[in-house]
This record gives sequence, structure tokens and C-alpha cells, in this order.
Amino acid sequence: MQVLMSALGAQTQAEFIWILVGLGGQILFMMRFLVQWIASEKARRSVMPVAFWWFSIGGAAILLAYAIYRMDPVFILGQSLGFVIYARNLWLIQAERRRDPQP
Repeated sequence: MQVLMSALGAQTQAEFIWILVGLGGQILFMMRFLVQWIASEKARRSVMPVAFWWFSIGGAAILLAYAIYRMDPVFILGQSLGFVIYARNLWLIQAERRRDPQP
């Protein structure tokens, strides 16, 4: 455990846990591109699946928590704006589905 903590630059167990949280958020963020790529390849055109927005909001929420813990104003600002945009896209998708229900 000490070797891993040292490799990740963690001084305490709490910092190590927060680094793991940050890495988890980054993995969620990365998954959105994988999901988008797979969906586009299947459709043979550019597609933005709903899962892209769910991975985006999940990654942004976790990375925002990590940025707040690190007290990084640049990172906080960047993730805050993204979080609002991703939530808005999910809201618009839901509104469209309510307007135009599929048979």
C-alpha cells in the first residue's frame, strides 16, 4: 500500500483515497468517449448516445468533488461549467422524450 501511495504522491491515507476518487472520475470521463466511439462505429455515423451525458455528469461530479478537496479554483471552475452543460443536455433529452414518446 505504501508503494502505491508513494507512486501516486499521496502523503496520507485520506489523500490517497481522494486521489483514487479523482482517478475514478477521470475513468468515468474517459468512458464517455469510448461509448460515443462505439455507438458511432455501429451506426456508421457520428452519434451522441444518452450514456455519453450520464458518464459526463458522473465524471464531472466526482472530479468537481476532487477539485474542491484539492482547492484548485481552475479545476473547480472548469468542472462546474461542464456539470451544468451536461445536466442541461440530459434535461433537454428528457423534455424531448416527453414531447415525442416512442410507440
